[in-house]
Amino acid sequence: MRFENATVIVTGGGRGIGFATAKRFAEEGASVVVGEIDAELGGKAVGDLRTAGHRRVAFVQADVGDPAEAERLVASAVERFGGVDVLVNNAGIIRNEGFLETDIDSFDRVLRVNLRGVFLMTQAAARSMVAAGARGAVVNICSVTAMVGMPDQVSYCASKAGVFQMTRSIGLALADKGIRVNAVGPGTVRTELSESALGYDGESTAMKRVLARTPLGRLAEPEEIADAVLFLASDDAAYLTGHTMFVDGGRLIQNIALPFDE
Repeated sequence: MRFENATVIVTGGGRGIGFATAKRFAEEGASVVVGEIDAELGGKAVGDLRTAGHRRVAFVQADVGDPAEAERLVASAVERFGGVDVLVNNAGIIRNEGFLETDIDSFDRVLRVNLRGVFLMTQAAARSMVAAGARGAVVNICSVTAMVGMPDQVSYCASKAGVFQMTRSIGLALADKGIRVNAVGPGTVRTELSESALGYDGESTAMKRVLARTPLGRLAEPEEIADAVLFLASDDAAYLTGHTMFVDGGRLIQNIALPFDE
């Protein structure tokens, strides 16, 4: 197993990509700390992992945008399992709203979680790794929207573009400490959040638009994103840092959307 004796923190681990990632790390032998602001989601996630036979798992309720809580999440992992070897910055929120109608509080909320949270969690985890003399890995969840714009998701796109550049810059800052920093940039993934926006019957106009700009013709499954995260965190990617792997079904290489019936 690739992560036996490793401790992994997954923020936003209560559902979707986060839960799939926590589960894959547990299957690979890791001790897993699920960081989640929603106590119900976090508790259920850890309960489900334990039901599946994974005992070295824990839930810590935390707001990653708060410096003290980011520090506490890392400290809890150290106290419970002896250290931190991998951090997955998955926690994120999205607001679908017109640019002219977006108020500054809404904009700030998105950046507080999606960008500030990545900064705070990475800093806290890296400080712990350096203090322990440990080599480690950080994997950020970015997005194709770091590269392409969305008119009703200005704050989200800005936050993910920031994550893309932060991955590069922190990768440079931590390279001499033996800590690698990479990111996965998903396209549209089949999660509860995307289901509410698109509908999964394949007949909604929103879904048709997504598939028309996805050459592989389907949504990603959360487990497919999790597999990319595990690769970047593993020794198989030992010579990669500052890199964002876009797992997007070909979306970024397609210049025009395929025709579809409204």
